[in-house]
Amino acid sequence: MKKINLFVLLLFTAAASAQAVKEVSSTWGSFVQSLSIQSGSTKKFRLEGFVKVITDDPHASAGLWARVDNKNDENGFFDNMSDRPIVANSWQPYTIEGTIDANSESLNFGGVVEYNGRFFFDNFKLFIENDKGVMEQVVIQNSGFEQPVKNGQIPKWSLGVSKDKPVKVKEYETTSSPDKSEGKFAVMMEGKGIVYKERGKIGGVEGASPQIGAMISMLEDLKDRVENKVKNMSQYELDYLHDEKANRIGSLIMHLAAAEAYYQVFTFENREFNEEEKKKWGVALDLEQEGRDTFKGHDVQYYLDIYNEVRAKTISELKKRDDAWFEEVHKGSGMSNHYCWFHVMEHQSSHLGQILFLAKRIPPQPEMKLDQPIKN
Repeated sequence: MKKINLFVLLLFTAAASAQAVKEVSSTWGSFVQSLSIQSGSTKKFRLEGFVKVITDDPHASAGLWARVDNKNDENGFFDNMSDRPIVANSWQPYTIEGTIDANSESLNFGGVVEYNGRFFFDNFKLFIENDKGVMEQVVIQNSGFEQPVKNGQIPKWSLGVSKDKPVKVKEYETTSSPDKSEGKFAVMMEGKGIVYKERGKIGGVEGASPQIGAMISMLEDLKDRVENKVKNMSQYELDYLHDEKANRIGSLIMHLAAAEAYYQVFTFENREFNEEEKKKWGVALDLEQEGRDTFKGHDVQYYLDIYNEVRAKTISELKKRDDAWFEEVHKGSGMSNHYCWFHVMEHQSSHLGQILFLAKRIPPQPEMKLDQPIKN
């Protein structure tokens, strides 16, 4: 087997293990190896690998994946087998065929898994077209995963989808396995405790009347969008203040919980906040400078626990009522209960947009510099 040295420079990810690995929560996980591509013309490539899946989760699957990154941030080839997910519980070979563009910078490839189960990968091979139009095999380091996993890290590979930014997903454990297609070991990623949430559906909520069920599903969809955006944010990101008139992302989550708590008492009990509730929720409801001063120094779970507690009460109380109650109008305000909860829904949407705006403008966290070395 010849090495391709005319237009491919192998940049494997051994250095990635020395980097700080970010830990996140997700329904899917992956691992990657990368090649730096130097080519003046379009080239074909083929990725091969053996995969096996053992799961009782109907939503679980695995796949090979490959992505070509082009210069100037242009999109290149991408395939993660989402249209042909792997679910077979025996070792089978799988293939991805793609194209490397003339302006490509890198080819990234590996394995991807989704939801709960045990997912096995082995015997990866990569072929790239040479200048004569012949598909030549390229050496992949630790292609058969014979170098055992250490502390959850696969030698010569990186967790995540980028060698420069390794990512450990909390829900997945990565180990070596004697269950292999050949050799001594395969790599196994095991997912546990991942809850599937149905998307793209309005209504049909068990225990709720039709109109209330539709509202619950919309409220939950937007809350999931907020949570998915913030759940992996650091305290630095949650506390970041864009300018003197902006709000911190952590305070915006508190604001969403406070507004929902207000409409709970307004619609379920036909009243305003009492003094105790004003003390608990007032700052979060109003924000402004007091909110900027108050809501900081917490991790994301602090805010999400409060938000989840409020939402659980909303769903429980809404299910106790029917569509006739939903259309009742408050005499003083002229608003129906239906309109009030529509406002809670669109209020989430409005502040989700604000969170997305702020998240894109958070600068990298400054590195801590010590004036003097720490002495033992």
